Amino acid sequence: MNSPYPYLLAPLTVGAVTLRNRVIMGSMHTGLEDSRKDFPRLAAYYAERAAGGVGLIVTGGFAPNIAGWAKPLAGTLATHAAASRHRVITDAVHAAGGRIALQILHTGRYGYHPFVVAPSRLKSPISPFAPRALSAHGIERQIQAFARCAALAQEAGYDGVEVMGSEGYFINQFIAAHTNHRTDEWGGSYINRMRLPVEIVRRVRERVGPDFVIIYRLSMLDLVPDGSTWDEVVTLAKAVETAGASILNTGIGWHEARIPTIATSVPRAAFSWVTKKLKGEVGIPLVTSNRINTPDVGERVLAEGCADLVSMARPFLADPEFVNKAAAGRADRINTCIACNQACLDHLFVNRKASCLVNPRACHETELNYTPAAQPRRYAVVGAGPAGLACATVLAQRGHAVDLFEAADDIGGQFDMACRIPGKEEFNETLRYFRTRIADTGVKLHLSTRVAAPTLIDAHYDSVILATGVVPRDPQLPGQAEGAARGQVLTYVEVLRGQRPMGRRVAVVGAGGIGFDVAEYLVNGGHSATLDAPLWRREWGVADPEQTRGGLGRPEITPPAHEVWLLQRKDERLGQRLGKTTGWIHRAELHKKQVKMVGGVNYEGISEQGLAISYGQQHEKAELLEVDTIVLCAGQLSVRELQEPLESAGVPFHVIGGAALAAELDAKRAIDAACRLATTL
Repeated sequence: MNSPYPYLLAPLTVGAVTLRNRVIMGSMHTGLEDSRKDFPRLAAYYAERAAGGVGLIVTGGFAPNIAGWAKPLAGTLATHAAASRHRVITDAVHAAGGRIALQILHTGRYGYHPFVVAPSRLKSPISPFAPRALSAHGIERQIQAFARCAALAQEAGYDGVEVMGSEGYFINQFIAAHTNHRTDEWGGSYINRMRLPVEIVRRVRERVGPDFVIIYRLSMLDLVPDGSTWDEVVTLAKAVETAGASILNTGIGWHEARIPTIATSVPRAAFSWVTKKLKGEVGIPLVTSNRINTPDVGERVLAEGCADLVSMARPFLADPEFVNKAAAGRADRINTCIACNQACLDHLFVNRKASCLVNPRACHETELNYTPAAQPRRYAVVGAGPAGLACATVLAQRGHAVDLFEAADDIGGQFDMACRIPGKEEFNETLRYFRTRIADTGVKLHLSTRVAAPTLIDAHYDSVILATGVVPRDPQLPGQAEGAARGQVLTYVEVLRGQRPMGRRVAVVGAGGIGFDVAEYLVNGGHSATLDAPLWRREWGVADPEQTRGGLGRPEITPPAHEVWLLQRKDERLGQRLGKTTGWIHRAELHKKQVKMVGGVNYEGISEQGLAISYGQQHEKAELLEVDTIVLCAGQLSVRELQEPLESAGVPFHVIGGAALAAELDAKRAIDAACRLATTL
């Protein structure tokens, strides 16, 4: 039988290890690494992915010593006792037929603790702690720590290690002149600056022998000032191969770089061309990474000769069965990662365990399971937004009979509108996945059906789940009704659905997530750079590293399609409440497009001439914004019109999603709550 993905699913032998396919589950910290009590959860998490068919798992980073911690008491592998505790992880993965490597991560000046060390005393912009510049003896101790950690990983049953040499971490800090200001044998010339990674790999190989897999993650595109030249990247790649590396993985961008590398607005496989540049320069397998989230994309980059393997991290949060589904020709059943960062990276930055917006079971495999119902029942779910879709399909998966009612002519709710925002096209994948889940689980979907309370009452359901969502909040501004009658005032729904014509100059009232989305929709004129990789690279200033150091070029900005004012009542920086790891991207996007972002605004009134505003509690500095169109993004209100009649009739019901809480509308919270409810019914 022909393989549906002949390149992706081909086996590969590396040393004494044969990988069953070319898919690596890339390293991603979950927070479960940081406490031994969470190791059984971590084992279950990895084992489920191993059973799902992935060729090789790379763990989240473990520090080789205290100096390398990402934060106080971060996951560390430095003793034999610690190695024995890792056996629960490696045994679980091997029992499931998988292979696993431990990532050795020394954060250097990125560490969020007072013991940080680095080549030079230069504080990073993402940590408040200034590092201690290492002495030559101190550098030797760090090298020994890497080698010891690798040997302990081998003792713990791992099939290999990944030495983290990219993303601006400790090793990368030695390589780049940007952070290495030393004048001794560890600084100055590039040959001196690259001594650290070469010596680490050489010492690791000495400790673990010839057959243990050593992956070196090489920063191929720094995207920071004074980053490596391409000649330097090639020189290091060859030296690391000679020192004993088995595989070279691709690192893109430092964490302090002001160019997005993994967010949903980044084009798929946006950086595989960088890995391809290294093909032929080394003889060991190359891995390409970043924004590869479907089997088709992985197959394409391998077929085009960009690399020998592909690395995907978050796609395995979204669907542990990714590889098995691809191999079975069921790629349309994959729960695709939409690169939103909301439940994975954003959680980690506020010290919460990682999970996944589209798959709340991720990292919760030991507690959240969709087991068959002891007694099948009949349920009605009203509303086919994210909450309703998740609840209905999990209920049906467990064996219940489910009717799903949706007033619109398609599923999705607010999620469907999000798909229309340039840079959020990936959200369509979630709706595609839910369509297949509806079909596979036997949910009876009733579209274009505004179900009434008497219908639900007369049907005698065991329970009704209200996922009726939200409607835009009406701020009732002075002159708003007259402006709406003139076609001058629109809701965000009318804008995103293209129901009304827009003027050239636009004021967006409300700067929450929807306000930012609408502003991006307007300035881009419906054209998405996410679907146009060359345009995206030009707009962000991503250049060929053979032409400019670190691939950092001058952005070339396309003029905005509309002149936009983004306004809010709160007197604070706009976008302050956006995603921890993506908010800066949205702010940068709008800044590039010359959006005027203004807080502390009072809306004094709407007239044919535009929108009158003032500032502060004293309504000072009154001015008229001469805009053609005013878009209302002033929040949402929950829709609960069915609640009272159901309650009066004594019908059991539950309220989830936006219907339960409209403030700061959150698909992550909605899907998680829906899935958890569905396991209890």
